[in-house]
This record gives sequence, structure tokens and C-alpha cells, in this order.
Amino acid sequence: MNFRVAMLNMEQDHKRWDLRRELLIEQLEAINPDIFAMNEVCIPRQTARWIQKVMRERYGRDYALVQQNRVNGQSEVEGEGLLTRLPIIETGNLDYRTRDMVALVARLRAGEHAVDVYVTHQYRSRGDDSLRLFQAQQLLKWIESRDDCTARIVCGDFNATLDMPSAKLMASRLRPSQTAPTAFTPLADTEGNVSHPDRARMDRCIDYIWVSEQFTVSASEVCFDRGSANDTALYPSDHAGVWADLRV
Repeated sequence: MNFRVAMLNMEQDHKRWDLRRELLIEQLEAINPDIFAMNEVCIPRQTARWIQKVMRERYGRDYALVQQNRVNGQSEVEGEGLLTRLPIIETGNLDYRTRDMVALVARLRAGEHAVDVYVTHQYRSRGDDSLRLFQAQQLLKWIESRDDCTARIVCGDFNATLDMPSAKLMASRLRPSQTAPTAFTPLADTEGNVSHPDRARMDRCIDYIWVSEQFTVSASEVCFDRGSANDTALYPSDHAGVWADLRV
């Protein structure tokens, strides 16, 4: 079976969400994924449910939504999300017990196959990679504990390039669909402030679709990387995303 996966860190509702969400929707419609993984879903504004509603009402695209809030004080702020057109068999979640961060999994039916799709967001890019390495170890331990399903996809902002220990560990068990730069776009707020102002634009890959050996990647590219024609500082998010066409 063939299907398309896409992922994006949505930057909550920061930096002119009401304007940039239209760019996100337009580009999501063009990508037309069967599975869309989302980091930094804004809980107060229910941004994942807004995308689900608009894709159905505007384009006739029906997705089921799986969402996992972060824990503790962040539970009312942001979470991870997954929109899917593939049938859901079961869902689950992992609390890293570090920085209120979580991962979710949805076991999906892909033709005759059961596929576990994980969505997670690891510790910030300016932080020490040792915490991300711990999170990667916890994530892989959880994945391996679900050994009744061997076809696996892991999506998310890992905040690490492939030369860092945390991403190297992920790459020892799974392979990325592509490694072109995904961070950071020139998205700015109304005052002209961009994310990570000390960093270059679009010079590193930190966002991934990792796949297990059961998958063939027929195509994969960076996405959500087109800005507004009328505003050079307006993009769908402060990251670009990734899409991949997979066969299991």
C-alpha cells in the first residue's frame, strides 16, 4: 500500500497565526497527505481541530484527529497532534518526565498492514543534546516495547542535526526520509522578531519523518516552505516541514 505522510512544527499560535494559518491550509491541501503529524498544537485555540474542520468544510477532506497534550503546566498550552485518513486501531502516549514533553502513537490500518505512527517533539535546539539523547532513548525503548507491530513511522521536530548523538541514535534504528534543511524560516511577528535570531535561516535539518525497514520511500521533500507573495516575513511556521511518499 502507498500513502503520503507530512509533518510540521506549527509554532503554536505565535507570530500572526490568523494570517499564516491560511498559508498552512493552502499548502496542506496541495500536499494532500493521508497522515499529517503536528508539533506545537495550540491548546487554547484548538489549532489542530481548526485544521481538521477547514480541511473538511473547504476541501472535502475528512481526517480523524488524535491529540496528546503536554503534561503539568504545559497541558493547557500545547500538545502533539495527528490527522489521519487511515483507520485508527488504537492510540497511546508517553510522558518523558522531562520538560513536560510527551509522545503519542496511533496504530493505523494501511491496507493489510498495521502501522504505528509516532509524533513527538524533543528538547529545544539551543539546549544540551544530553537531554534529547535521554528522550530518544526513552522513545526507542517505548517503540521496542510495542513489538507486536514492526512497521513504524516517527515524525517530529527533534531539534538535532544528524551529527548529534540523539539523532545518531535515532538513525541507528530508523532512517530519515530526507535530510534537506527545515529550519528556520524567516517568519516574523508584527514587530519583525524571528525565532532564534542568532541562527541562520534554513541551514539545518532538525525535522524528520523516520521510517522502519519495512518502508520504501518513493519520494520525500521539504514542505510548508513557501512564504506569502505579499509579505517576505510571513510563512506557515517558523520551521519548514517534511512530506514523504511511502510504500509498506
